[in-house]
Amino acid sequence: MFDALKRFIDRLADLPEPDPVFSEDDFRLAAVALMVHVAHVDGETVAAERDKLQSLVEERFGLDRKASRALLRQAEASDRVTADFSEFTDVLKRHLDEEARARVVMMMWDIAEADGRIHEFEENMIKRITELLDVSPQARRRAMDLPPDGTDVLAE
Repeated sequence: MFDALKRFIDRLADLPEPDPVFSEDDFRLAAVALMVHVAHVDGETVAAERDKLQSLVEERFGLDRKASRALLRQAEASDRVTADFSEFTDVLKRHLDEEARARVVMMMWDIAEADGRIHEFEENMIKRITELLDVSPQARRRAMDLPPDGTDVLAE
């Protein structure tokens, strides 16, 4: 009897850990959903954009590969069902100061540039989101001067 219980508990311990779930009020989900939209807005998402998304999510949010993939999947789903950017920008404005929101804008530019050119749709969308985020031109310039060594991690 005890052996059967022990084997059962051992099997439970071998089960893979479930993917993390990010709440709709998590600024990381909102930011990544906007970045996903930037990647898709020109009608094609190339490997360079997907790779850039993955690396930005891992580096800037301090997530491991599994958590970043889960966040990207959830952001893709959120982007598909959300008709209005304000759902995402409102979350970011509640949780991040202007400097951090400017860093999110810069991550969107990084996605847009990943394929070697910025499409007109990408540029217009990012400018519109920048306005919705209430990011001043000064804050955006300061965000561009951040060190590229990961010290600007936006972790929860």
